[in-house]
Amino acid sequence: MTSMPAPIPDQAPIRACTVSRDIQNFDLLIEDMEAELGGGWGDIAFAEAQDFLEQPEARHLEFIAVAVGDADAANISAIGEIVEAAKRRGLRVLVIAEELSPIALHQLMRKGADDFVPYPLPEGALHDAVERLRRAGSPAPAPDPTCPRLSRSNRDGVVLPVQGLAGGVGASTFAVNLAWELSLIAGEVGGRVCLLDLDLQFGSAATYLDLPRKEAVFELLSDIAAMDGEGFLQALQVYRNELHVLTAPADILPLDIVGPDEINALIDMARSQFDFVVIDMPKTIVNWTEAVINRSHLYFALLALDMRSAQNALRVIRALKSEGLPRERLRFALNRAPKFTDLSGRGRARRLADSLDIEIALMLPDGGRSVTEAGDHGLLLAETAARSPLRKEIRKLALSLHDVGTAAAAAAQ
Repeated sequence: MTSMPAPIPDQAPIRACTVSRDIQNFDLLIEDMEAELGGGWGDIAFAEAQDFLEQPEARHLEFIAVAVGDADAANISAIGEIVEAAKRRGLRVLVIAEELSPIALHQLMRKGADDFVPYPLPEGALHDAVERLRRAGSPAPAPDPTCPRLSRSNRDGVVLPVQGLAGGVGASTFAVNLAWELSLIAGEVGGRVCLLDLDLQFGSAATYLDLPRKEAVFELLSDIAAMDGEGFLQALQVYRNELHVLTAPADILPLDIVGPDEINALIDMARSQFDFVVIDMPKTIVNWTEAVINRSHLYFALLALDMRSAQNALRVIRALKSEGLPRERLRFALNRAPKFTDLSGRGRARRLADSLDIEIALMLPDGGRSVTEAGDHGLLLAETAARSPLRKEIRKLALSLHDVGTAAAAAAQ
């Protein structure tokens, strides 16, 4: 008696697909897609993508991964049309970019792409990006009509201003990434984090997070005395459903458009709504800097290992002493600090601290090219260079701040 042939298993449903000029140029992407989806994915060429998206089977995809390299730069407009077509059909779009110029990548993100991962893919980067897409695609819970999204609460947030003592010392990069790391940690226990970009003339938080600059920010700053919870909410934006951001206004404003009383009111409003309030300060000392220092719990002052930073730090210390301000709240952070093995550089850092009679509380490693690329792409170090020593140091600081803030809040209850 002859045996019956084994039944052929049903082919795995296609849950995602890659779109590329030649997928064989992205061998690491092939491996990660197979690890993430098994056989449940496919590949289509750029020329076939528009027709494929019209087919019924395309409606059931979770996402498409558009893989582009520098050789595709001349065709970026057509690739952008593919992104737009996918978004019109309700699909999530992930861009895998290899040596793509910031302008080209920004164009794809503006067309509606949901996320971006650099190629070669860092370990676990595709998995993390897919998880973010899935979370973003989950329906939000229905709002409770009796409870507005942000209302005045009994929160008493920790205020953490960040000020650069010279141009280019990385204060904004530090502030934005610190706020993000805090939001990830606090979000796990129901906490909220807000970033206030108070560099009213050249604030770059909007650029680093690829957020538009809303007119509501100018309206808020123009009449803070009339601000209520709703007006404050309308001026904020939410990044990745985690971090609330008050960007700098769209136009350059005089720094004295607000005074100490208005800044106190703004910080008090933010503290009542959020567990942590990170403030990106202007490099200029203004008439409301004192108000921020008095409201702060820790005041981070970033400097570099050079003479201009040392001289400016000395000026700041003298100003705090002369005005009787709480100097003990300052935490000096040395950016692009020498490596542990750089004994000469470590010696210079010690001499800098000794000459200023300060303690350098934070030694931030040089982030290198990844910092510039993250800023140009409107993304964070956690998304583009998760293993960067700078990102690890900022996350370690965020964990410490969260633990201390949580313990202080518990003690106060």
